[in-house]
Amino acid sequence: MEPEKTEQTETQPQTPEITFDEFLKLDLRVGKILEVTEVPKSKKLIRIIADFGSEKRQAVAGLMQYYKPEELVGKKCVFLMNLKRRVMAGFESQCMMLAAEDAAGVVSVLQPDRDVAEGSQIG
Repeated sequence: MEPEKTEQTETQPQTPEITFDEFLKLDLRVGKILEVTEVPKSKKLIRIIADFGSEKRQAVAGLMQYYKPEELVGKKCVFLMNLKRRVMAGFESQCMMLAAEDAAGVVSVLQPDRDVAEGSQIG
């Protein structure tokens, strides 16, 4: 039996396949959001402090138009921990919170469907 083929829609960019070993290089973890503040002089950026069990890290994300800070505090979300750090609007982003956006512009942060411990690895 041949595997079912799926069609790519025009809105989905074609990305190169990666190997399983390349996927294993991604350090994806669950973090509990402790604090969210608006970044001064920015219309899009928020500063997030998340707890990963053994450490706390700061992320800077362009989510202000989609979430109020109080909506994110207390949520457990998925973060990429080993993305190269960079300074955005004067704040060092030490990890990246993952979110999905559909063709209509609806944005949703990625969350586990069950309560798992802070720092839990994804893979």
